[in-house]
Amino acid sequence: MSAIHRSDSARCVAEVFFAFLKLGLTSFGGPVAHLGYFRQEFVERRKWLDEAAYADVVALCQFLPGPASSQVGIAIGLSRAGFAGALAAWTAFTLPSALALVLFAYGISASGVPLDSGWLHGLKVAAVAVVALAILGMARTLTPDRQRVALAIVATLIAFAVPSSLGQIAAIIFGGVAGALLLRGGGSPAGEAHLPLTVNRSVGTVCLALFAGLLVGLPLLAAASHSQDLALFDKFFRTGALVFGGGHVVLPLLQAEVVPPGWVSNDAFLAGYGAAQAVPGPLFTFAAYLGAVIGGAGTAVLCLAAIFLPSFLLVIGVLPFWQELRRLPIAQSMLRGVNASVVGLLLAAFYDPVWTSGICSKGDFALAAADFALLYLWKAPPWLVVVLSAVAGQALATLA
Repeated sequence: MSAIHRSDSARCVAEVFFAFLKLGLTSFGGPVAHLGYFRQEFVERRKWLDEAAYADVVALCQFLPGPASSQVGIAIGLSRAGFAGALAAWTAFTLPSALALVLFAYGISASGVPLDSGWLHGLKVAAVAVVALAILGMARTLTPDRQRVALAIVATLIAFAVPSSLGQIAAIIFGGVAGALLLRGGGSPAGEAHLPLTVNRSVGTVCLALFAGLLVGLPLLAAASHSQDLALFDKFFRTGALVFGGGHVVLPLLQAEVVPPGWVSNDAFLAGYGAAQAVPGPLFTFAAYLGAVIGGAGTAVLCLAAIFLPSFLLVIGVLPFWQELRRLPIAQSMLRGVNASVVGLLLAAFYDPVWTSGICSKGDFALAAADFALLYLWKAPPWLVVVLSAVAGQALATLA
């Protein structure tokens, strides 16, 4: 019986892996699109979850910091095939885009193309349009009233006043506190759906304790050891642990962590960010590109593992307590305030470094406007806009 059970378990893990590999190869469009693909694949087609259960999983992952679509994938893999299934789902969904971005980093290095070349500048201009569209979409949803617009503006001012990761963290804390005080009521009542996942509360507690221990302890260990690898692991772990609002908010935090120390130039950072729009899968795989630029393939694996580790610990840790937590009115109020602050962080990131590095001439402005129109009005896929922007950037550089 044990051999049969192992065989069934291995079959489930393989099933999870190949289902998510297909999505990792084809899921363009960002986290909102990813959640739509997941629903179509796992609710409608495979029927691994029902509608209510899927909505509950999504609610959990939107409550947590980190990449929501990857966390939903981890939760689905966990429900289908246990911890091995969670790892299989994440690996398959993440691997295609991570490999593509590592190859892009090596390609830039091997080709000797200067980072101020026209086509790479076109990638930076594409990033302007992509972030602008993210701001517009998130502002409509997350700042629908005057109070939350005000919170977003204050968060922007905090980010400008303290231009570092401390400023980003302060803006998020401010949003949570202000939300608890000013945004009470108005939340949609919690539904009666139950997550199709059973994680032992003891395991959940251990995961949360490990998360907190790493968040506090890694900076101390990195400072004491003077190890670049440990310092990188700390910075990428902390980024993955503190990013609310999805992949685009990872830009200002990572920029503050890797550019000032000189590990990655600002031009290389923004060129890679533009390229990340052209690949499927989660935007957090941008960490693999940065790792490859800093130290090659081994460092890429280190940075990728570090930025996604908080997602594993938080999903598994919070899961046993989610049913009670989601019903607390104060938790809903704090989340509304944090989400408003996320819009403010996006505004700050949009100006510096995205706009200041991407828009250097009237031609750049016109190209960014055209990119935005393609994305917003014609609903063009981001990868196509990025490719066209790179070609147009090279054409503008040739004509200049």
